[in-house]
Parts: sequence; C-alpha cells; structure tokens
Amino acid sequence: MSKPSDVDAVLSYLRELQDRLTRALESADGTATFREDAWERPTGGGLASGGLAGGGRTRVLRDGALFEQAGINFSHVTGARLPPAATAQRPELAGRGFEAMGVSLVVHPRNPYVPTSHANIRFFTAARDDAEPVWWFGGGFDLTPYYGFEEDCVHWHRTARAACEPFGPEVHPRFKRWCDDYFFLKHRNEPRGIGGLFFDDLNDWGFERCFAFLRGVGDHYLPAYLPIVARRREMRYGEREREFQLYRRGRYVEFNLVYDRGTLFGLQSGGRTESILMSLPPRVRWEYDWRPEPDSPEARLSTFFLQPRDWL
Repeated sequence: MSKPSDVDAVLSYLRELQDRLTRALESADGTATFREDAWERPTGGGLASGGLAGGGRTRVLRDGALFEQAGINFSHVTGARLPPAATAQRPELAGRGFEAMGVSLVVHPRNPYVPTSHANIRFFTAARDDAEPVWWFGGGFDLTPYYGFEEDCVHWHRTARAACEPFGPEVHPRFKRWCDDYFFLKHRNEPRGIGGLFFDDLNDWGFERCFAFLRGVGDHYLPAYLPIVARRREMRYGEREREFQLYRRGRYVEFNLVYDRGTLFGLQSGGRTESILMSLPPRVRWEYDWRPEPDSPEARLSTFFLQPRDWL
C-alpha cells in the first residue's frame, strides 16, 4: 500500500458508509433526524497534538421515537507524530507522520428490549521518507442487549459469520473470539455484551483483500441489527425495565472510558472531545452493589446471555 489512490478509495467508502447508515437509521426511527457538525482542525504545533490536522462529520440523533440517541462519526486526521503512549507500544511508528480515518457508530435505543449496538471500521497508515509505510485496518461490530433473546443472538452472529465467509473458514472464529476477549470489563469480570466481530492491525492479507474485508464488515452491520430492532421495538416495558437498562448502560460507559482503544487514542492524540464521547448514552445510572432477583429476566442476562458461547 503506497499509492495516494489507495487512501482515497478508503476515504470514499467511509464517507458513503456514513451516509448510508444515516439514511437507514433515520428511516428506522421514523421521526428524528441526525444533526451534523462538520468540523475541521487546523495544523497545531503542540506536543499533545503532534501537529494534528484534519476534520470530520459528527452526526447525532436525539430523542427519536425509537432511538434515544444515536451517533455516527466520520473522521480523517493527520499528524506529524504520534503521542508517546502510542509509540511506546509500537516503536516502529516513532518518527513517522500518520493518517487515521474511520467511521464509528453507537445506537442507544429507548426501549430496553432493543439492544444497544456499536460498529467501527478504521484505517491507519504511518509514513517516513526512508521506509515503506506501515498500515493496517481495524474494526468490527458488537451487540449489548439488556433483555436477551436467543433468536436475536443467533441472527447477529450468523450475519457476522456471513461477513467473514468469503475470506476463509478460519476468519469468523478468530475475530469472534477476539471480540469476546476485547469487549470484556476486567474489573467486573464480565463481557460488555454478546460480542460479534473485532479485528485490528489487519495487514497480512495485502491491501486489496484487507480493504475488501473492511467493506464486508461495514456492509453487514445494518442486516445484522435492523431485523432485531424490528422484532423488539413494539414490546411493552415499564419502570423496572427502564431502570435496569439505565443501570446496565453504566457498564457501557465504564468500558468506553477505561478500555476502548478508539476513545483512548482520540483523547491522547488531542482529538475532538465531543466527537470522541458521542458514544456515551444520554442517561445512565449506577447503584452500589445492586443484585438482580434470582431467576429474574435481569439475572438471566448475566447467567445465560453474558457468557462466552458459540451462538451458531
């Protein structure tokens, strides 16, 4: 991967994907639309920013009939150097300028029976005049139910497997397992949700095949999520279900602020804070040492659904 046209092709796909996701989620909600903030960052010279420049389009939907909040962020930033926290783990990146781009999406439905979902696809490249560029793709999608349904879990993972099938039978088990391991709250000793796909540092297939896989993952998010939304959106709920949803959203916040690579990289590299934190839910609660009633639907979330398993 060395031609500017390669980067242009990735940028074009990411912008088109953001537009496609925007239209589909607005159509599913039926009442609300996304507000867009197009932002630019001029080149800066401070150590924290590493000469960071670029921009993006942050789109947020609020108070819809279906979605309490949904955010779809496209960003494309460049920098003269990476922050020390990044080069400490990847010393081959020291002294290189970098370019990072991606689309990140988080959907927080109002109805507790409709799960939260997340998707992210990204591309990173770092260059130096005297060496070949270092590049990789990353991303995936994962599902966070509050009240689980086995048919939804099967559908989600079946669609994830379909995204991987053209690339070999070993790909889905590898990236499904990586997702289970990555979206895990170590301090709680529990997964964030039921998983899906996660991959990072993908460059060992060559640029064209890696890019094709990225597109496959991006294109399978809506077929994975929208049928689940359609099945659950009209289910009746009350204060009990709503309070449990808000409590479990706390786990989502904990993961994003403590472990999420995209959040940490964005904040460490001086990125746009509002865009980085648009993934957080609009309402959430914590309660000290709360325990669900034994054998309740709330307890079953942990005892059955939030357990590592092969849903297929």
